[in-house]
Amino acid sequence: MDLVLQIVLPFVLSALIVILITIIAEKYGTKVGGIIGTLPTTIIIAYVFIALNQGIVFASDSVAVVPAEMGVNLVFICVFAVLAYRSTVIALFGSFFVWIILSGILLFLNMHYIYLSIVIFTVSIISTFIVLEKKFKIKSQGKRIVHYTPLKILLRGILTGTIITISVLLSNVGEVLSGIFTVFPAILSSTMLITVKEHGPDFSAGIAKSMIFGSPSVMSYAASIHFLYPIYGIFRGSIFSLMVSVILTLIIFKLRKKIS
Repeated sequence: MDLVLQIVLPFVLSALIVILITIIAEKYGTKVGGIIGTLPTTIIIAYVFIALNQGIVFASDSVAVVPAEMGVNLVFICVFAVLAYRSTVIALFGSFFVWIILSGILLFLNMHYIYLSIVIFTVSIISTFIVLEKKFKIKSQGKRIVHYTPLKILLRGILTGTIITISVLLSNVGEVLSGIFTVFPAILSSTMLITVKEHGPDFSAGIAKSMIFGSPSVMSYAASIHFLYPIYGIFRGSIFSLMVSVILTLIIFKLRKKIS
């Protein structure tokens, strides 16, 4: 049963969800695709299983780092979007280098303060959006045809399933490290790589800007379960937190027309 809860179910469920979200998101333009791509999907699965394995208190404490780590992820995709105009290789290595440094700082600081974590996220979303919107004048792009292959879809599902499984297993090691890995930029990096390869850096940067714009969805879910898990338990806490995230996502979706 431990094997099922820690490896099999998290892997299968997260892989299936990512495959589904990928197909839906990439059939639309960068505004819609970016926002859909940042919905709280895999984090829901990760924290349900972390709570089942380690308890509600552990899950609630470990999620405190997630808003700050989401801020790190926004810097990750911003760096990728900017460097992609030079080369994909430079963009990939440069963005992951920044991610490792900033995530390492959060791990070193042993981030357990949810309010500070939310402040870090807020500073990150404002600064990265301004960089892409004002400094680099990144424009949203229209719908493009993405040529899917079974291998491409399968690899993305396997990648994300593996990352979520690792985050669940790392709950045996420590709260902060587990929290960091629940939002490891697996979907973000694969999305950026696929879009820059198929449609060029302008489209990839447009996706990045929309992902930044839609990122409060995941942040709000993480912040909500930090407070609601101890009160309502795993499943009701997850449902109520998802409701908060969906409401915020609908607001973001309505506001999407205001970004260029």
